[in-house]
Amino acid sequence: MQSERVYNFSAGPSVLPLDVLETAAREMTNYGGTGMSVMEMSHRSKAYLEIFNETKQRLRDVMNVPETHEILFMQGGATFQFAAVPLNLMGENGSADYALTGNFATVSSKEAKKYGTVNIAATSADRSHTYIPAQSEISASADASYFYYCSNNTIYGTEWQYVPSAPSPLVCDMSSNILSRPVDVSKYGLIFAGVQKNMAPAGMAVVFIDKSLAGHELPYTPKIMSYKTTIDKDSMDNTPPCYTIYMLGLVLKWVEAQGGVAEMERRKIQRAKLLYDYLDESKLFHGVAQPDSRSEMNVTYRTGDADLDTAFVKAAAAAGFVNLAGHRDVGGIRASIYNAMPIEGVAKLVEFMKAFETTNS
Repeated sequence: MQSERVYNFSAGPSVLPLDVLETAAREMTNYGGTGMSVMEMSHRSKAYLEIFNETKQRLRDVMNVPETHEILFMQGGATFQFAAVPLNLMGENGSADYALTGNFATVSSKEAKKYGTVNIAATSADRSHTYIPAQSEISASADASYFYYCSNNTIYGTEWQYVPSAPSPLVCDMSSNILSRPVDVSKYGLIFAGVQKNMAPAGMAVVFIDKSLAGHELPYTPKIMSYKTTIDKDSMDNTPPCYTIYMLGLVLKWVEAQGGVAEMERRKIQRAKLLYDYLDESKLFHGVAQPDSRSEMNVTYRTGDADLDTAFVKAAAAAGFVNLAGHRDVGGIRASIYNAMPIEGVAKLVEFMKAFETTNS
């Protein structure tokens, strides 16, 4: 049994700040003198509503969300939103543009096809999703209901380094890079993010929606998927994921205490540079994504030998660097370096990689 904490490079559910875990542990059985755990509280109770409202306001402040947009806490994670988005936003037009730059945008587009016409406005499938298309390579439709993209691709290790331009409202899946850099929410019709990568434990998606887009859902949209209903009921038409919301609040407090999203971005750049600089000089390891499209959250790399990749992942785990195996669909190695990953975790991983390279050269 592991006697101390490991460096967890999982793509999600992922590492959480140690301070957050220790606070949650202290409050586990008796939150704020209530004599009970947050897990046991009624979501209508005064104590829980204080947690809920504070978390929602803190998220608005940290993300600088304008009053034109509502914040929703919805169950089902990001995958739930793959259907909720077209059900709510395709409307009478019945078509939407999708940029397919990885697995989750592709899966989302297949879900959307059940409810209308999907136009492939851009794709990186021609080069195994190792790059992000330039704006000039995007063919957006003039009459689409929305333009959909996934800002960071966890499986392939690519990230949009610009906000695409389109005639229709932007819809973005920011599950794996939310809170890692400032975002002008006003540019988007809708942003959603599964929380299990950079925000909280699994079990919920956060949705930021321009309120003018709500209320136009398809007539057969389930009530639990209706953005208008969720807005009207303040995310409490049914029992919300109470403990996940509580944990999100603790993470947001931690982000604020560290210096906010701007500081998260500074640390992210520092972590990613450490790892990419080594990959660029290594004779054994090489990065997968094209340099101008590299993700600063999920670094994908390989040795060129599948057996050696496996041996590296096994040796790394024994040394306390866990969950470095690439996604089952692509193999290789992947280091997910989300906000809660300390800089020393990446520095020590690089030291281990150097030693492994020396031994296996």
